[in-house]
Amino acid sequence: MIFTALSPAEFSVLILSCKVAVFCLLLSIMPAIACAWLLARKEFYGKSLLETCIFLPLILPPVVPGYLLLQVFGRNGVLGQSLAAMGIEIAFNWKGAVLASAVMGFPLLVQSIRLAIELVDQKLEMAAQSLGASSWHTFIQVTLPLASSGILVGAILCFCRSLGEFGATITFVGNIENETRTIAIAMYSLMQQADQEIALQRLMLISLSIAFLALWFAQWFNRYQKKKRGAHA
Repeated sequence: MIFTALSPAEFSVLILSCKVAVFCLLLSIMPAIACAWLLARKEFYGKSLLETCIFLPLILPPVVPGYLLLQVFGRNGVLGQSLAAMGIEIAFNWKGAVLASAVMGFPLLVQSIRLAIELVDQKLEMAAQSLGASSWHTFIQVTLPLASSGILVGAILCFCRSLGEFGATITFVGNIENETRTIAIAMYSLMQQADQEIALQRLMLISLSIAFLALWFAQWFNRYQKKKRGAHA
């Protein structure tokens, strides 16, 4: 039955997927906030090039970023050889799955935070600075709190994107049980096997439930923040 308890293999897949998604978010959040603020608040030479590089993974076939990661971080890659000499292996293990997910989820995170920062009234930032706050304190105490709903929505999108990442991950780290077999790759594997329809449906239901609840919470929090700001206006 589809609603029976998860098997040890399915439970392992779920734990690994959540582990990869959490580390993906932790790896991405600070660089994403920095990039989002830079794109939202600054004009500089080469800005269009930076935007293109950040958002390029959204429109590329996922196999392309996965292959490029393999060429750079693989054992014979540009950086992979140096990392291997230090005892650090990224390709074909869960750390590589985190990196692949981060590459694919980073644009969604940046765009959401950027839009949130752009909606922050710069007059409030200027008022804080006129009262003696430094640019850093203004960013921490004014900009980030007002952009919190966008940051949360971006974080949820990045987390869910990591859970659903397939193409770049399987290209870069393969399909290794208990190491790189995330929920998306596990579902693909089950589709190739006979008499695994129930297990496949169970993983699909779990994936759908997590994504639905995460997005529902993001939308609820966004509305809550708007009402809260309206009440204080």
